[in-house]
Amino acid sequence: MLSAKMEDYLKALYQLQRDEDGPVSTSSLADALDVTPPTASSMLDTLADAGFVEREKYKGAHLSPEGETVALEVVRHHRLLETYLTEHLGYDWSEVHDEADRLEHHISEEFERRVAAALGDPEVDPHGDPIPSETLEPLDEEFGETLGEHETGDEVVVERISDRDPDELAYLSERGIAPESRLEVVDVAPIGMVTVAIDDREVSLPDRVAELIHVRPVATEENTGTA
Repeated sequence: MLSAKMEDYLKALYQLQRDEDGPVSTSSLADALDVTPPTASSMLDTLADAGFVEREKYKGAHLSPEGETVALEVVRHHRLLETYLTEHLGYDWSEVHDEADRLEHHISEEFERRVAAALGDPEVDPHGDPIPSETLEPLDEEFGETLGEHETGDEVVVERISDRDPDELAYLSERGIAPESRLEVVDVAPIGMVTVAIDDREVSLPDRVAELIHVRPVATEENTGTA
């Protein structure tokens, strides 16, 4: 049986593989998990010996098929728990990531199935990330452009907000910006700020925050609604 720490490594490796579109360096993994590179390297060796990770000299590490299955199971637990906490226990969508991190390793498959059924088998979590199916098929996690890539006058709908930084999630929640919010880009300043209009208000966001927000054009939303 894998420990919670091993599962954390597999989940982090899964997420980094997605973001980096290839093998993950030991230093990147260490940064993501807030451990030293030697500690990360030692755990990668352990996981490789167990058949969950494959390492390529001078290139990095990636999940084996067995490792990806475990990672997807943990991701499914995590995203279902985030959704349950939001919809049934009154948590704000910006608060659930750390709670789900603590709980994801300790639920049974029966509990997972009951949570999924109670939620109506949702396809996305409160941040807009897709929830793996019960059969753990590989996910298509291709998202739209970030808010920071858009220009003045563009109208967009928030598709997904990266949950990597709880402080930034709280910052956005306090300003009323969440998945499915409709925004208009009012100004893109050269000093690193993006100003958007939402519900007749203007909100200025630092570039680092705008880069966490993935959006789709309003035109796409309207076309989908009239199809």
